[in-house]
Amino acid sequence: MKTEFWNGNMAAARAAQRARVQSIAAYPITPQTHTVEYLAKFVADGELHARLTKVESEHSALSACVGASSVGARTFTASCSQGIALMSEVLFFAAGLRLPIVMAVSNRTLSVPVNIWSDHQDTLVNRDTGWIQLYAASVQEVYDLVFTAFKIAENADVLLPVIVAYDGFILSHASEPIVPISQEEADAFMPPPGQGTWPILDPDNPQQFGEVLFPEWYPDFEYKKHQALVGSLGIAAQVWREFGAITGRTLTPIDTWFCEDAELLFVGIGSMMQTTRAAVLGLRARGAKVGLVNIRSFRPFPEQELRQALAGAERVVVLDRDIGYGTTGMVYPDVLRALYALPQRPIALNMIIGTGGKEITPQTIERCFELGLEASGERTVLWPDARGPEEGIPYDESIQLPPAPQPGGCALNGGAG
Repeated sequence: MKTEFWNGNMAAARAAQRARVQSIAAYPITPQTHTVEYLAKFVADGELHARLTKVESEHSALSACVGASSVGARTFTASCSQGIALMSEVLFFAAGLRLPIVMAVSNRTLSVPVNIWSDHQDTLVNRDTGWIQLYAASVQEVYDLVFTAFKIAENADVLLPVIVAYDGFILSHASEPIVPISQEEADAFMPPPGQGTWPILDPDNPQQFGEVLFPEWYPDFEYKKHQALVGSLGIAAQVWREFGAITGRTLTPIDTWFCEDAELLFVGIGSMMQTTRAAVLGLRARGAKVGLVNIRSFRPFPEQELRQALAGAERVVVLDRDIGYGTTGMVYPDVLRALYALPQRPIALNMIIGTGGKEITPQTIERCFELGLEASGERTVLWPDARGPEEGIPYDESIQLPPAPQPGGCALNGGAG
């Protein structure tokens, strides 16, 4: 296939089209909106034979997807931020019913204050809903992950929904050259749609789903769901190897750069790890022994792979584009859990950066590197790009706030959709 020039939302839409998705339901919210607009055009133009359901909210969107998947359809949706917050109840339904729905999320921060820019708060606060969570670092990865997510989700040993997350605006609206696969290659790789192995609602074979489960049996149900999620890491790795045999692009649960001799290693998720690569190359050119680990699969968490990658480091700096209020960033505790089993644990620090879409530059990463070398380990959570006395960045009193809304004017709402 020839190289195309797509933004992340187009890549997600084209991947769903290649997978021959049969049912789509979504509600518009910035910066996800274009994803479903593109799919609506594909359907209207006859490029995709699918049912596009127009709904009145994100809660209804995912509910419609649950219904479609319950009768065996290959199903797709997209959302972010307040939209995911509104559909939160149904996230648990989809995972509990073991429905292989795929959702593209162009990450956007949660309100209030109102903010439409990117961080990972919206997906990470839902990390324990039972969904697989995969994070893309480039537009090519958006395409590859959305496409392969259907095969992972529909595997008989998995049967769980999948979120493919990519940074809003940074990837959703920015275009990069990517190489798609042909429909013939896609059809050879992907099982035919509508022929899944999960139990479905069928009038000729009546069944009931989502019934009350008493305490005697509930732990068994949760155990099976948990084991399926844990086991999906191996399934995903196998699917990605098969995909790599077609495309030459083999995805893995983690990516490692310069881990062999690194004294300090950065760990993180999403597009900021591309910036971190550039910073690492610059630092190594100046003699610094530094590397990085990009986590692609956050749920299930690749604990064993991460432990092996970090084993030789003296210091580990976890970059979180989010905050678990009152504790740490939300990636940091899982990394600590992986490090705990090491006989000699490195100093582990947590840098909260880029929240609310604040730009992460190579200079931001270099600042994290400097703080990582200086830190004693007594204070483990730092905010290198936040203003405040503890961070050493004084408040700039010259910054002017926008004028207050005048009577009769209109203010932004929390959705900013």
